[in-house]
Amino acid sequence: MELTGKNFIGSDRSGLGDLTFQAVDPSNGEKILPMFFEATLSEVDTAIQKAEKAFQEYRVKSGRDRARFLKQIGIEIMELGDPLIRRCCQETGLPEARIAGERGRTVNQLNMFADLLLDGWWVNARIDTADPERQPVPRPDVRSRHIPLGPVGIFGASNFPLAFSVAGGDTASALAAGCTIVVKAHPAHPGTCEMIGNAIERAIHKTDMPVGTFSMVHGHSVEVGMHIVKHPFIKAVGFTGSFKGGKAIYDAAVRRPIPIPVFAEMGSVNPVFILPGAMAEYKESIAEGLAASVTLGVGQFCTNPGLVAFEGSSDAVIFQEAAASRFKKIDTGTMLTSGIHQAYRKGIENITGQQGVKVLAEGIKKETVTGGTATFLQVDSKNFLSNRQLEEEIFGPSTLAINASDKSDLLEVAHKLKGHLTATLYATEEDLKNYPELVSILERKIGRLIINGFPTGVEVCHAMIHGGAFPATTDSRSTSVGTYAIYRFSRPVSYQNFPDHLLPDELKNDNPLKIWRLYNGEWKK
Repeated sequence: MELTGKNFIGSDRSGLGDLTFQAVDPSNGEKILPMFFEATLSEVDTAIQKAEKAFQEYRVKSGRDRARFLKQIGIEIMELGDPLIRRCCQETGLPEARIAGERGRTVNQLNMFADLLLDGWWVNARIDTADPERQPVPRPDVRSRHIPLGPVGIFGASNFPLAFSVAGGDTASALAAGCTIVVKAHPAHPGTCEMIGNAIERAIHKTDMPVGTFSMVHGHSVEVGMHIVKHPFIKAVGFTGSFKGGKAIYDAAVRRPIPIPVFAEMGSVNPVFILPGAMAEYKESIAEGLAASVTLGVGQFCTNPGLVAFEGSSDAVIFQEAAASRFKKIDTGTMLTSGIHQAYRKGIENITGQQGVKVLAEGIKKETVTGGTATFLQVDSKNFLSNRQLEEEIFGPSTLAINASDKSDLLEVAHKLKGHLTATLYATEEDLKNYPELVSILERKIGRLIINGFPTGVEVCHAMIHGGAFPATTDSRSTSVGTYAIYRFSRPVSYQNFPDHLLPDELKNDNPLKIWRLYNGEWKK
């Protein structure tokens, strides 16, 4: 299928703007055809107006109908075949196996939310029947469920061109909730975005969803994205990217005349704590795992372990030597964009200029356009605790080892941490008995706590929480991975003293959907 470079305004293609741009192959810096049209503000307005109109119909589609739609999107994505893989690899520099795996994850997410809709329990139906004999006052009949918020603005991520992009987790959860969507395509892989957009549009047609359920606009400029955020018809925003970008979107959203929720995942350094028993027993294997995790995908994962803290000892010295040896053998890899590459280089330059920071090892350097070289750094806990800059994320293949003098020093490092997506404890059973307070400290800051495993690799399942306290996200009460993500785009509504025929099916007396409901305080089907 030939790419047009145009914006998806509902079912229409539009390229009214004068500004155009091209994708760039990060491996060689060469531009890739075709030209893509940056959306005008008028085009963005039209897309959002269509989303609002479609919402009136889409919001009342049954869970079964929306499930069929989500499953059809997955089918259409798979039918894009090898051309999707090739275009995505060309635009991102990521290997074919990685993109093929990510395509599978994207389809699995869509199917998981479809299954959630078929089960129906996600609406959290609650029923408290009337009790006219209750004293001192009668109890009314009160029932509640979750309903969709309205049109949602979704921003695609640079580092997951499929799983966190046009048909990624934000899209799957918003569509599952009953929201229509306007996607801001990521300019680093616009061709990939257009191909996925075509797949969604075909699914809309084949499942008879309303025109305007999905739109997608292109743009390098901040104005395109901010126009989505500030538009009065947009009722929520999903974002994955930098702290600067996410915070700007959040600030704009809460300053609107009617503020809206923003779930922005904005980065994390995902600290790893190696406790003394584990250090003594497993130092070599932990060192090997650390180097592999830090440099996976050239370090361009939001769960990249950017800090590793431990108490100083002879075993710790051996661990650092082993890790440094492995870092030195890692080749420079192609990063996603020149901007990400430049930010990584500046980040390394900045941190190596800080008091007490040492470079323990660097990977094999190669002269490439966007090459990211693995870097293993070290600092003592005193300097770390006195310099908040050392906790800032450096998006790329680097990590900072923090040498603590003793247990209290290590706990102080944990106390001083900001919010992050994950934290890992490498520990023996004895370590866990000796450091119970460490878990208590970390669970106030972290979305996912891990014992004896590195955080790269996020299981897509019902129990997964891919979120965390600020500044990892703007809302620590939810997640961008797993079925719990659907609640970002819904809200509860109560119905009091409604006649049965006016109630939604989820709350009717005879439970026509056969879903689990909290009925007078007991879960029943």
